[in-house]
Amino acid sequence: MSSYLSSVQLWCEEIQAFYHTSIQVFREHANPKELQDWEEKLAQLQQDLSSNTSLQDWQAYQQASELYTQLNNYLTETNHPQSTNQDRINNQVPIGGHTLPPLPYPYDALEPYIDQETMRLHHDKHHKSYVDGLNKAEKELQKARATNNFDLIKHWERELAFNGAGHYLHTIFWCVMSPQGGGQPSGDLMREIQRSFGGFEPFKKQFTEAANAVEGGGWAILVWSPRARRLEILQAEKHQNLSQWDVVPLLVLDVWEHAYYLKYQNERKKYIENWWNIVYWPEVEKRFEKAKQLKWQPY
Repeated sequence: MSSYLSSVQLWCEEIQAFYHTSIQVFREHANPKELQDWEEKLAQLQQDLSSNTSLQDWQAYQQASELYTQLNNYLTETNHPQSTNQDRINNQVPIGGHTLPPLPYPYDALEPYIDQETMRLHHDKHHKSYVDGLNKAEKELQKARATNNFDLIKHWERELAFNGAGHYLHTIFWCVMSPQGGGQPSGDLMREIQRSFGGFEPFKKQFTEAANAVEGGGWAILVWSPRARRLEILQAEKHQNLSQWDVVPLLVLDVWEHAYYLKYQNERKKYIENWWNIVYWPEVEKRFEKAKQLKWQPY
């Protein structure tokens, strides 16, 4: 088995593990026949990977990607297994119930631009720590409300902001990259980029320079402003500092050192230049289509 197929096999195991954490909700809300078909397709793919069949790398990735996408669609409909019935109706994540989403591709899918070991550490360790920190902060604030003891309010509000922003930005980050990425956007997003920045190249240059100039760890973020009704580029030190309220993030780039140091050491600029090769514009366009529907009174 090639190293790539081994990575797909591990990805399938991660998808399966994530599925089992929500299996009861799926069985309550998803179409039973569709759910059975999904389980059988995953089992067949895992069997094909284990038995060293003539499965090609691209075939394995395509099948696993389709299973991942279908799982995400189920999650959108059903939500978290520990939520109450009312929570599910309202599509709420219960307090302290955030989960680490599986990657939408194998760990080595973004090579040579981002290496497998960086992806594994970044997703499994760093992102997981933000999920755990967010859940801890939410539960501690819930306890504070119940006991009317707000002595540590400053600490837990800071933890809520830091870890919550870290979780949400990373969840976007994984999805706006793909082995089928690169190039330029199209449609309404490209037209809005031209209107807001004067063209794709001026946009790319500003985004690149903003990412390179982030002090310490942080992000470059393309956002839709419902108030200004145009696109803007922002920086975020850490995960939340220097950002704006009233905007919707569309494209995010993580420039914390843990996102690139194993491969690029201190060459952040080179990491940013290579990152454009894996930007997945269809996901950004999908986010923009939904975000642009949100418009406030301009001032």
